[in-house]
Amino acid sequence: MSQNTVVIINNNGMGQADTPLTHKLAKAFFNMLDLGEKLPTAIGFYAEGVRLTVSESPVLEELKSLEEKGVQLIVCTTCLNHFNVFNDLQVGTAAGMKEIVDAQWNSDKVITL
Repeated sequence: MSQNTVVIINNNGMGQADTPLTHKLAKAFFNMLDLGEKLPTAIGFYAEGVRLTVSESPVLEELKSLEEKGVQLIVCTTCLNHFNVFNDLQVGTAAGMKEIVDAQWNSDKVITL
């Protein structure tokens, strides 16, 4: 049975460590998702997590590949505007919190990293 899974990213990387390590972990995570047989339905980015979707992100290649495979990337517009990076968005769709919440409600499982 296939599950409808949504992953939530709310940090600029994975875990609580220095930025180079959190970026390295995020790159490995997205790469493993990309290479795996199971993909999430969507990935929601909010708070500092939106920084992974803009110019200079170390994971743009992996996120673009996931998006090409049909993973919906939902990026919080409020957060992009707050960090003044809206015009730097490189991957995903800028959307409101409603779209992130809707994706969560429509999923079988939500994983927050």
